[in-house]
Amino acid sequence: MAHKTNYSTEVAILGAGPVGLTIANYLSKQGVQVTVIEQLDQLIDYPRAIGIDDESLRTIQSLGLVDQVLPHTTPNHAMRFLTPKGHCFADIQPLTREFGFSRRNAFIQPQVDNVLLNGLKQYEKTEVLFSRNLTEFTQDAEGVTLNIQTKDQQTETIRAKYLIACDGGNSIVRRTLDIGFDGKTAPNQWIVIDIENDPLATPHIYLCCDPVRPYVSAALPHGIRRFEFMVMPGETQEELSKPENIAKLLSKVLPDAENIEVIRQRVYTHNARIADKFRVDRILLAGDAAHIMPVWQGQGYNSGMRDAFNLAWKVALVIQGKAKPELLDSYQIERKDHAKAMIDLSVMAGHVLAPPKKWHGVVRDGIAYALNYIKPIKQYLLEMRFKPMPQYNDGALLPQAKKNSPVGKMFIQPEVKLESGQTVLLDEVIGNDFAIVAWGVDPKWGLSEATMKKWQELGVKFIQVIPAVQFGNEKRQQFENVITIGDMGTDIRTWFGKTEESVAILRPDRFVAALAIPQTLERTSQALFSKMHVS
Repeated sequence: MAHKTNYSTEVAILGAGPVGLTIANYLSKQGVQVTVIEQLDQLIDYPRAIGIDDESLRTIQSLGLVDQVLPHTTPNHAMRFLTPKGHCFADIQPLTREFGFSRRNAFIQPQVDNVLLNGLKQYEKTEVLFSRNLTEFTQDAEGVTLNIQTKDQQTETIRAKYLIACDGGNSIVRRTLDIGFDGKTAPNQWIVIDIENDPLATPHIYLCCDPVRPYVSAALPHGIRRFEFMVMPGETQEELSKPENIAKLLSKVLPDAENIEVIRQRVYTHNARIADKFRVDRILLAGDAAHIMPVWQGQGYNSGMRDAFNLAWKVALVIQGKAKPELLDSYQIERKDHAKAMIDLSVMAGHVLAPPKKWHGVVRDGIAYALNYIKPIKQYLLEMRFKPMPQYNDGALLPQAKKNSPVGKMFIQPEVKLESGQTVLLDEVIGNDFAIVAWGVDPKWGLSEATMKKWQELGVKFIQVIPAVQFGNEKRQQFENVITIGDMGTDIRTWFGKTEESVAILRPDRFVAALAIPQTLERTSQALFSKMHVS
C-alpha cells in the first residue's frame, strides 16, 4: 500500500523555475514557511532565456544573491537589428543605470537558477520537493490542499495557506481553474542552436532581418553563442535536427559549419497570451502561468521576475497578519496591463525581424535607414525609451492626477554615501522594508505616535537625504531612528526636483507608493494604509 505523507506549510509554490525560486527566496527571507513543488528531477540545465534586465537584477539584489549572479552576466549587451544587406538600422544599447545595474545583460539562465535554488538552503523552514506530480488540488476559506504523487507512486498531501502557481505556459493550475488564456500563437516556429567555444566571438546580439530566413546571432557569457533560425513551412524538428541540416543552417552564418561544438538544439513556438485573471481566492498565477510572450525583447523572463517582486512582499504581509488578503487583489490590478504591454512590444519586435508580408520589409528598411540619421529617434532607440516601464495607476498606492507623476514607478537606485564614509547602492540601506525618504528634513516629522507605530509594525526605514558634502558639518541636526544618506551626485535631488513633494514613500518592491510634504505625511500615511488594507 502507498505510504501517505502530510505536510503543512504557509505558502506552496508550484514550479522551481526562476519566478517560483525568486518568490520562495523572498518569502523565506521574510520568515515565511515555504514549500516548493517541482515535477522534474532537477532544475532544467539547458539555456532558455538569455536576457536579464536591471529590474530583475534589482529583484535578485533584494534576495541577497546579486553578487553571486553578476559573474554569470555580460553587462551592457547591445541589440542590433540588421537589414538583409547587413546594415544596422536599430542599435539598442542603453547605457544608463537608473536602477543600479546595466539595463540589458546577457546571461546563462541555468547558472542563475542554480544560484536561486542554492539560496534557499540557508532557510530551515523552506523545503524544495523535486520529482513531484500535482494530481489534484482544492481550496477552502482557510487554505489550499494539494495532492502530490512521488516518482515511486507514494502520495503526499500538502496543506498551505496560499498556493502560487509558477508552473509555466501549460499551467495545470490555470487549466484546472478554467481561467481563459487568450492570445495568439505565431505561425512560424524557430530553431535554437547553442554552441560552445563561440566560433564568431563577436560581442552583442544581432537580429538579421533576412527575407529568405531571418535569424538571430547572440553572444552569451562564458563563450557560448546562440543562433536562432526561422523554421520554414514544411520543415520538421526531426528533419532540422539532423547534423547535416544543422550544418546547412549554420553555413549561412559561419565559414566552417562542421568544426563546432553544439550544446543542444530545440524548436520553439512563440506564443502571445495572457490569463484572464491572476488570482482566484487563495491561488495566484505568476510568470508564464499568467502570461507568455515571444522572445524578441527578452521580456518573458523579466516580466515573470516583475510578477515575483510585486507579489512576494504582499503575500509576506498577508501571511504575517500585517495586511488583509484584499491586498493581493492589487497584484493583478498592477501587473496585468504592463504584462500585456510587454507582449505587444515583443510581438512588434518579431514583426520587425520577420515581417508578415514581404513588402512590409521593404518599407521597414527604407524608413529605418532614414530614421537612423535623425538624432532624437536614434537616441530613442539607443536608450531603449520605447520599452514601456512599469507604471501602476491603481493598486497598493495613492495615484496622482498630475502628468508624469513618479507615483507607481520604480524609484531610482544610485550609489549613496553613509555617515561612515562607505558608499553603497540605495537598496542596501532599505533592505526589504518600506522606506520613507525625505529630502533634507526629518522623515518622521508630523507623524502621530499611532501612525509611527503602524509604520514600524509594517517594517520601515526612515531615510533623510542630504548632499554628501554636508556630512562634514558638526552642527548638522541628527534625528533619532533616522538613517542619513549622502546624495553623491545630484541623482536624488534631481528626482525630487521634478516633483512638488519632498517625501517619497517606497514599497518593499521599490515602487513609489505615495508622495507627500512633511505637513501632509500623516494623512498620506493613513490613506495609504487604507489602500493597502493594512490590518
